[in-house]
Amino acid sequence: MSETATKIRQPIISVLGHVDHGKTLLLDRIRGTTVAAREAGALTQHIGATQVPTRTIEEISGKFLKKFDTGVELPGLLFIDTPGHEAFTSLRRRGGALADLAVLVVDITEGFKPQTMESIDHLKRNQTPFVLAANKIDLIPGWRPEEGACFLDSLPKQNQRVQRDLDERIYEILGELHKLGFRAERFDRVENFRKEISIVPTSAKTGEGVPELLSILAGLAQRFMKDELKVEVTGPGRGTVLEVKEERGLGKTADVIIYDGKLARGDEIAFGGLDDVVVTKVRALLEPNPLDEIRDPQDKFKHVKAVHAAAGVKVAAPNIEYVVAGAPMWVIEEEDEIDELRQYIKERLETLRIQSDIEGVIVKADTLGSLEALEK
Repeated sequence: MSETATKIRQPIISVLGHVDHGKTLLLDRIRGTTVAAREAGALTQHIGATQVPTRTIEEISGKFLKKFDTGVELPGLLFIDTPGHEAFTSLRRRGGALADLAVLVVDITEGFKPQTMESIDHLKRNQTPFVLAANKIDLIPGWRPEEGACFLDSLPKQNQRVQRDLDERIYEILGELHKLGFRAERFDRVENFRKEISIVPTSAKTGEGVPELLSILAGLAQRFMKDELKVEVTGPGRGTVLEVKEERGLGKTADVIIYDGKLARGDEIAFGGLDDVVVTKVRALLEPNPLDEIRDPQDKFKHVKAVHAAAGVKVAAPNIEYVVAGAPMWVIEEEDEIDELRQYIKERLETLRIQSDIEGVIVKADTLGSLEALEK
């Protein structure tokens, strides 16, 4: 692979944690949307993806970046939002496995909960480095909120009792992480970012701490992950299916994260299917606008000719009704690759099967992710 054929892609960042600890609201604060409010019951039920460009990171984190005389060298950050409810185990597993980095969101007033532990288990299994967002600091009794402020600017304005309360709550989180074998510290006290987990106090409601969270994620990626983020610009596309769903006017579509290479309209592609590999051709590629959600866009999708890694894209293609969420997607360049892909995909699918009895009720759902949750 020549130098001219590679580039640094944006890192894929999974957002995980217990139900109602503020994962989607935190992303809403970053992208300036209200996805959380539009979800049924205000709870995330599907897996989604949002591309946050460099200019947005610099707009939100400008004061913090200027304070430490640093900048963002990445093309952006690609966030994957996962449900926190216990029924959606497979969706969290899917998001955790796909990520380069992760944000573990913990309600600072509640601490670790069952899906917090499960999310950590996914991250440990996949050896995914993560940052912990100690969210909802605005609910600490006596906290004086400051809209959109850096945490380091907001903290000194709190009285001593509130500061002690915050430290005690963070100390409890440190203790939980220590039990699980992790070294951690509040981000401004970290001495070795490679060996210690950064805890960033945040408020999705007021935006406090969000500048530091974005800066640390970008800093970790560009400092420690440059080799992992190098991708082939023109090589065959490689991706993972987030969801399979019906779209009006398009029929069955697949929401896909492309993590390597290029995917173009007209490409022959192979998906993992329920019983075998599904080989088809890309009829259309639809990309959400920057800061828009692939699962619930506020604006219409853009029709594009091609996408390069890393990207979230909706793929419209014939005969994909039996494609399995969580399965790999590969662009096929040579016919003899299909048998190799078939073996690889079959091995991957063994962990994704939905089990059912011959007799019983018939369950229908809008996405395979929802069907997995209902079956469980």
